[in-house]
Amino acid sequence: MPAPPAHPWLAPARLAVAAFVAVALCFSGYRAASGPTGVVNYFSYFTVLSDLAGVAVLGYGGWAGLTGRRPVPDEVRGAVVLYLVITGLFYGTYLASYPDQLVIPWVDDVVHRVMPLLVLADWLVDPPARRVRPAVVLGWLAFPLLYLVYALLRGHAVDWYPYTFLDPGRHGGYRRVAGAGFLMTVTVVLVGAAVAAVGNALATRRDVRSGAVPRGRHARAGTG
Repeated sequence: MPAPPAHPWLAPARLAVAAFVAVALCFSGYRAASGPTGVVNYFSYFTVLSDLAGVAVLGYGGWAGLTGRRPVPDEVRGAVVLYLVITGLFYGTYLASYPDQLVIPWVDDVVHRVMPLLVLADWLVDPPARRVRPAVVLGWLAFPLLYLVYALLRGHAVDWYPYTFLDPGRHGGYRRVAGAGFLMTVTVVLVGAAVAAVGNALATRRDVRSGAVPRGRHARAGTG
């Protein structure tokens, strides 16, 4: 039996959030394009790329919900949730004191705090239709690892790094960068596993309540 439909207000809410964050990104993107850092540097922030992915997923998800189209695959939704949660965590623990973020304070709040919270809330309100398996979680690592390689190679070529912990020219050199990269990878794996586990648990609870899964199987339904 298919999962019950999402809340009727969810589709327009997704569209509204996507539009609002898109406006915020346009404001900061215009400022970056006319400033000394340039538009390429602007799109080299993990934050910007993650928020763009969030806008695309929420925007299409809202449109699909209103028109009856096929929804965004849960594997893609979960990946975007992970990237934005990582954005929020790193901003809250380190990047909030970073002097060269997206320049406009309210945009910083939207892309680093508001969007991660809303995308996570969307995952909790509308959990995945099918279980997210460990192989999918490992696949979510691909984008952060590719981004890390891109940031280091481009930084070496143009002498500009989007985040100080990626700059080997600072104290500690490549040893510190390698340590930061390892820490980021472990964090992504742990947070990704948590995103999948919570989504699976909520999906199982939803299916039990709707009768899609017999109650006797609820205790045996894992989160892996």
